[in-house]
Amino acid sequence: MDDTQNEKTTKSSAEDHVIESDDELNYKKIHDEFPDTFEGFGYKFNEFGQLRHITTGESFEFNVKKDDQAYNQKRYEALGELDANADEPTTFIFHSDDAFTNEKIVILIHGSGVVRAGQWARRLIINDSLNSGTQLPYIKRAKGLGYGVIVLNTNDNRRIVRDGFRRIRGSDTPENHANYVWKNIIIPKTAAKYIAIVAHSYGGIVTVNMCRSFPESFQKRVFAIAFTDSPHSLVNQGLSQPVIEWFRKVARNWVFSNLPLDTFLSTEDSYEVECVSAGKPSGEQ
Repeated sequence: MDDTQNEKTTKSSAEDHVIESDDELNYKKIHDEFPDTFEGFGYKFNEFGQLRHITTGESFEFNVKKDDQAYNQKRYEALGELDANADEPTTFIFHSDDAFTNEKIVILIHGSGVVRAGQWARRLIINDSLNSGTQLPYIKRAKGLGYGVIVLNTNDNRRIVRDGFRRIRGSDTPENHANYVWKNIIIPKTAAKYIAIVAHSYGGIVTVNMCRSFPESFQKRVFAIAFTDSPHSLVNQGLSQPVIEWFRKVARNWVFSNLPLDTFLSTEDSYEVECVSAGKPSGEQ
């Protein structure tokens, strides 16, 4: 589960600045209807990290209302949104001071592997420089153009505990990390009407999945997507034709090539975003 313990911004929220989408309205309904603590639901985590009923010691009961599947599902989702206990592993993201109040923000998403928030490639950091291996130049450029910045941490998925590894709830996979941030931070906490995304490598897959999970609010607020050597597939990741057409209008994929920067690279796939040369033959330069 992601936390933003170092927030220095005000509690200004998106609903004060942006017309609410169905995603945002559903978020509010769920949180207005149910308790805001595990104890309020009648549950707590035991010494083994298992969620158990306070009185009976039994695991979570989904069907509390036999003939009301919609209520049961909402209750389940509301329970999953609760903040982590003090002894539960958490992760983090970075954000600029104005990320929650600025009407335009940039979201940076790294690729897979050992990299963490703020990094593109550790090998470049070690063998070349911070400018080539980290997201610092992107952050400085975005802030210079008047954007707020949010940096995801999609590879931070587990923690070492006494009996091995424990997955981080809400951040157990890169996709779930990004979805958690969008649902619990972007939707309810940011005022941005204009969101740009820079996603490297597997971050492209994460981005497409995020759109599939929150199609309305995502398409409403995202106006530009810069993929860098992304292996995503709009079709194979289950996007509808209208969403694919939207992606083709707002996104571009810079892929590694010996050709000059921004040279158009032909593709036979009419269901993909435009691909152009990154001006480099590999990601290690």
